[in-house]
Amino acid sequence: MSPEATDGVGLFARYAHAPNALGFCGPPTGLGGSAADVRAAAGRFSGAWPYLQVLARLTGTDDPLDARLVESYWLGRDVGVDGAEFGAALLDVIGPRAGRYWTHLTPELLAEASGDHGFHVFGVYPWSRLLGTGMNEHPLHVLDSCRIRWGTVTALDDHVDVTTRRLTWDGTALGLADPATERIAPEYVQVDVAVGDTVALHWEWLCDRLTPEQVADLEHSTLHQLSATTRRLHP
Repeated sequence: MSPEATDGVGLFARYAHAPNALGFCGPPTGLGGSAADVRAAAGRFSGAWPYLQVLARLTGTDDPLDARLVESYWLGRDVGVDGAEFGAALLDVIGPRAGRYWTHLTPELLAEASGDHGFHVFGVYPWSRLLGTGMNEHPLHVLDSCRIRWGTVTALDDHVDVTTRRLTWDGTALGLADPATERIAPEYVQVDVAVGDTVALHWEWLCDRLTPEQVADLEHSTLHQLSATTRRLHP
């Protein structure tokens, strides 16, 4: 499949590639090269797939890999689904599969629930609950790397330089630092870019170019989730 594909299947593959390549989610055989391969692999993503299934059901969409839903999941675009309704439906799906380390998946999470990757990273994953326990550095790194972050391409040489805002934790609140340069190795760049492009980053991968509207959606959903998580950690 072309990495420039703009359909939902191609979009899913670009954003899902990073955690799959790192062995965190999805099949060990990878996403494959065709649309059929990606569709077969998508159902084995224990994180993203239940969200897409629930979003499809609540929006009356036949295909969980519809581009509108895939964009909504990764970038936080509003598709008109109530957060608490979504959260309750999601917990019905993933709750029975949760192990003993996931006892935090209770109705108390519904106050911050939304049908996007940010909620999965900060609300469903256990990492935010390790902040303030004396081992902040590793959970903060995982949270920052796993979330989808945006940045601007500032230089192209043997790497791609991107200015982006990293996640911060001051012991009380989550936030975003001032922009700083991050260097992306060429083998981790999944789309063609030019200086001035706004891009999406997932782990060490540059996985997409973003429109101004997509950046606004991602920034809004990110800041909303950081505020909600901070309120949970320090009510």
